Amino acid sequence: MPTLSIVIPCYNEEATLAACVERVLDIESEHVKLEIVVVDDCSTDRSVEIATALADEYPQIRLARHSVNQGKGAALRTGFQNVTGDYVAVQDADLEYDPRDLLRLIEPLESGQADVVYGSRFLSGGAHRVLYFWHSMGNRFLTFMSNMLTDLNLTDMETCYKVFKREIIQGIEIKENRFGFEPEITAKIAHMRLRVYEMGISYHGRTYEEGKKIGWRDGVRAIYCVFRYNAHKAPAPVQFLIYLMIGGIAAVANLGIFLGAVSSGLSISMAAPLAFFLAAIINYWLCVWLLFRRHVQWSGNAEWGVYGAVVIAVAIFDLVVTKLAITMGLGLGVSKLLATGLGLVLNFLGRKYFVFRESPSGPWQPSVGE
Repeated sequence: MPTLSIVIPCYNEEATLAACVERVLDIESEHVKLEIVVVDDCSTDRSVEIATALADEYPQIRLARHSVNQGKGAALRTGFQNVTGDYVAVQDADLEYDPRDLLRLIEPLESGQADVVYGSRFLSGGAHRVLYFWHSMGNRFLTFMSNMLTDLNLTDMETCYKVFKREIIQGIEIKENRFGFEPEITAKIAHMRLRVYEMGISYHGRTYEEGKKIGWRDGVRAIYCVFRYNAHKAPAPVQFLIYLMIGGIAAVANLGIFLGAVSSGLSISMAAPLAFFLAAIINYWLCVWLLFRRHVQWSGNAEWGVYGAVVIAVAIFDLVVTKLAITMGLGLGVSKLLATGLGLVLNFLGRKYFVFRESPSGPWQPSVGE
């Protein structure tokens, strides 16, 4: 009989926590054993008292507490560290999701077909409460952005219902403390090349007056997380689009510095390299921070040498093209833009295939004994 561990993050859910836990307990049967870990994220209402009473009454329930409010992601991180079951699921402490759906979601795991199962609110399933149009569109947009970078075809990346094999979720380092957990965990699952399944579920959403907590700031953070945790593993064409965004910022800086230096009396031969190298610093910082973020630590002087060689080579190319364009009668700004645009392509290829090279990931394999 498999054990399903259910992590319930809780923050100020006194109105629904007891009913939620009772619903979860109702799905236990002779086929599935339950382990429930409630993680109170420093609630200021009676949530802790309710959770403590439930833990005293039911042996399946354990309570973990945070002394400082940290967010849903941090609560899940604590919960995942304390589970022992075969499979691990996430259950919000409200009443938006029906725990009976979890029995269906673990079926692909039990049959050996899946490593992770997502419960989608947008596939055909049970009853759905009709609420916010723009909220659902935001969810679909975030899922689209995530799919574009992970190469998955999920319909609901932001869903609460995600069920994992325990050894998988306990082997993933979770960094996001709030609702950025969803795009982060999806990115890391995709990078591990796990077998991901998706099934339709019912959804009984609540209004903000009823206690819904996620807001537009969390949506902005989710967009950032989609890029942060996916960009370094995205397909080359997608990476190039991201690099164009980074390169566009550096290009504006390059042009502005160049024109400012020339207007201050510097020669073109001095102004062009100066502008290029300062823009290269901006470009490098953005590449490390966003696009190739996993390669911040250099292992030796060889990497520095390769990076310097790429920068110098493209700088020479930039100067030659700029001078050539000027001799052909093009203006200063147009000449510099032309050189910068061609340099963007060379910069990206040099960084991806020489400076920030990364070995391709293979499919996840269980450790011996798992």
